Amino acid sequence: MKEIKKRSDCPVSCTLDVFGDKWSFLIIRDLLFAKECTYGDFLKSKEGIATNILANRLVTLEENKVIQKFEHPNSKAKVLYRLTKKGIDLLPVLIEIHLWFDKYGEIPEDKHEMLELVKKDKTAFIENFISSIEK
Repeated sequence: MKEIKKRSDCPVSCTLDVFGDKWSFLIIRDLLFAKECTYGDFLKSKEGIATNILANRLVTLEENKVIQKFEHPNSKAKVLYRLTKKGIDLLPVLIEIHLWFDKYGEIPEDKHEMLELVKKDKTAFIENFISSIEK
């Protein structure tokens, strides 16, 4: 793993050293819901990440063992990115972000059903979601 210069030993600060930008959690989000993505898939995201930033964030996430690269089964020119166990374990963090935004913002219609399941039984939702990803 690439040595990251820590600003302090604070867990929040150390976590932000890995994820403290506006793109990393979007990459992780895409991988959680798609299970695997190519570089081109990330570029199609509605948030519009620049190619140089995407390349940098993918390297950082890979060096920190949050994602892993695999050979694409249909193309030697492409690779597939998938979350590692360490990356999958970020699901509860993303769930809490959704719940926080639901409280203070306006959740898109396509997220309502998921959030209702989360609110009904968060632990079961997370366990079921993780087991579906790890298949």
